[in-house]
Amino acid sequence: MNNMENTAKYHNERIEESGFCNAEKGKVVLSKIKLFWLSSMMLASVVGGVITFNLEVLFVFVVSTGISLCLGHSLGMHRKLIHQSYQCPQWLEYMFVHLGVIVGLAGPIGMIKTHDMRDWAQRQQKCHDYFGHKQPMLIDAFWQLFCDIKLDEPPKLLIEDRVKKDKLFNFMESTWMLPQLPWALLFFFIGGIPWVIWGVCMRISVSVLGHWFIGYFAHNKGQRHWHIKDAHIQGYNLRFAAILTMGESWHNNHHAYPGSAKLGIKSGQSDLGWSVLMLLKKLGLVWGLILPQDLPNRPELVNIEPTSS
Repeated sequence: MNNMENTAKYHNERIEESGFCNAEKGKVVLSKIKLFWLSSMMLASVVGGVITFNLEVLFVFVVSTGISLCLGHSLGMHRKLIHQSYQCPQWLEYMFVHLGVIVGLAGPIGMIKTHDMRDWAQRQQKCHDYFGHKQPMLIDAFWQLFCDIKLDEPPKLLIEDRVKKDKLFNFMESTWMLPQLPWALLFFFIGGIPWVIWGVCMRISVSVLGHWFIGYFAHNKGQRHWHIKDAHIQGYNLRFAAILTMGESWHNNHHAYPGSAKLGIKSGQSDLGWSVLMLLKKLGLVWGLILPQDLPNRPELVNIEPTSS
């Protein structure tokens, strides 16, 4: 297996570098959709959240956010749809991906594109600051939350037929903001406007802002056990966020073993997503879970003494 084939298998990636590609040259452009979407959610959260706060709606927020982040973003979008690090029935994948869509970041194809392009760029010898969160915090927040990156010479993204030709995945992609409506109606029927504000608007606002916040620090500051040779951007483990992110904050681990279904791979590293997968495995709902030892050898991966930055 040559290096290119090894990298593709290791990352389950859809990037094709046909001709000359450059991860560094490009421009950041304002996204009107992102601006409208997140600004409206945040405005409703700030204004409505103060007026309607009580312990009941706080409970609704915590439960709905926890379920969507764990089953949806971590297990559905990231570990299953993007990395195929475990197998499950198609109906369960649809359900998990739907919960990932209502996190409010993007549709399934949009999430694949954002994730794979970022991972590809970070492994290059040089990449644009947008991909590596290398601008000052406020600038990076504006870029990540309200803008897109347009590379001058991007690689091709080849979505596999399993996703590209799936009617339900395509429907989720084309209507990725609309699935909030059934949940908003359900919350309104049960608890009125306060439930809608905290179960939809506040959940989306905190999830999207939290996704950026963790991404910013996970590429700038934390602990590392592994170094990727010739990669411009390294990942860092964030112990303080392990429980809140369902294990996703073990980002140095993920950079080292992106195809692993288990992210907290060192002793004492909490990974709630993995715990849920173990429960689902006992129930016979998931199988074929991939661990670091199941992945092909990676010559550019160097095991280093734990370092902090």
